[in-house]
Amino acid sequence: MKKFAIAAAAAALTLSMTGGAFAQTTTQAPLMLAANTTVENAKQEGSDTWITTKVKADLLTEKGIPGSDIKVETANGVVALSSDVKVTETQKKTAVNIAKNIKGVKSVTAEALKAE
Repeated sequence: MKKFAIAAAAAALTLSMTGGAFAQTTTQAPLMLAANTTVENAKQEGSDTWITTKVKADLLTEKGIPGSDIKVETANGVVALSSDVKVTETQKKTAVNIAKNIKGVKSVTAEALKAE
């Protein structure tokens, strides 16, 4: 009888521990999903920062482009060029082409880049 009682207690303990493990796995899944989402967001933000820096650097080093007057913003791989200073149509086209040729750029908008 003692052997049966010990076996039953061991089985009950094993089942309760297993149930706890399943419960823990269930509660960890949303946390893991949230962590993955955060990692993906961080990767994109890092990529956007890199794209912005690279576009700005290339605009600054391009002859005939007022790179210091052109503002560059990137969100999800989409580059937005703008400026308070007017640029020529040729400078605008060159700036857009420079941005389009950067790795990771999905598209370029330059409506806010004032052209003469």
